[in-house]
Amino acid sequence: MSGGGILIVCILQLSPVQRMPELPEVETVRRSMSGRVIGSSIVSVEFRDFPGVVGDVLPDVFQQLVIGERFERIDRRGKHLWLAFDGGGGLFVHLMMTGQLVLVRPGDDALRFEHLRLGLDSGWSLAYADQRKFGRVLRLTDEAWETIERRIGPEPLDAQFSVEALSAAMRNRKTPIKAFLLDQRRIAGIGNIYADEGLYRAGIHPMRQTGSLDEADIERLRGAIRAVLSEGIERRGTTLSDYRDANGDVGTNAANLRVYGRGGTGICEQCGAQLVRLVVAGRGTHICEICQPLRD
Repeated sequence: MSGGGILIVCILQLSPVQRMPELPEVETVRRSMSGRVIGSSIVSVEFRDFPGVVGDVLPDVFQQLVIGERFERIDRRGKHLWLAFDGGGGLFVHLMMTGQLVLVRPGDDALRFEHLRLGLDSGWSLAYADQRKFGRVLRLTDEAWETIERRIGPEPLDAQFSVEALSAAMRNRKTPIKAFLLDQRRIAGIGNIYADEGLYRAGIHPMRQTGSLDEADIERLRGAIRAVLSEGIERRGTTLSDYRDANGDVGTNAANLRVYGRGGTGICEQCGAQLVRLVVAGRGTHICEICQPLRD
């Protein structure tokens, strides 16, 4: 089999009440599956009620493309997982809203909303489920994956994510700082939850123009972003609805959130004021107007 093929799993959900797994959740999925997936080969492929999960590729063609491939490593890039084959190519998994990638044993019942199961020679299987059936598995070349990867911004937990690099990327931009944080071309892996939490800890209003932040603001923001993401990973992600790791377990970071989901009902732990819910960049946003004053 040629190693140039790449599979892309795009898991989409349009419901506004759902939230996309962000960097900590996807990293947790990566860590929780690595030990049982790396070194294993795909020996079977099962489809459930939605063969369209593989896009325009016929199910039997898809089987031919993946059976026999061995997983060499699992990487994370932003909100994406890359399950690399040792012969080249691999599986690109994008968990957007209700998608779940779960390890199951032989004979286990199908997951709720399961559409695809990849049997491994280790005896485990990778099951993919998605309530809204927006998930797709597409075969692409290695070059196609590299093109996608190049479009993703720097990793906020890497050493290269410096105050100087962040300042250069933000200079003269008039977009709201929250919109900047959510832009995956600028910074990888940050979504609505960790943007709100990072801005709150940095004391920065989400509607401030990105270019108005001075060096002290940027240094606080960088530190806050890295802190909330690291804490999210330590607590195995934030489960508010559908998110599960590869073992089917929930994350515990929801109890660590200080503002997200609490606007209009919660109290600021720093000043005691009631938290407020706004809409910024088309997203529900939760802040303390006292600790995060809006200024130019």
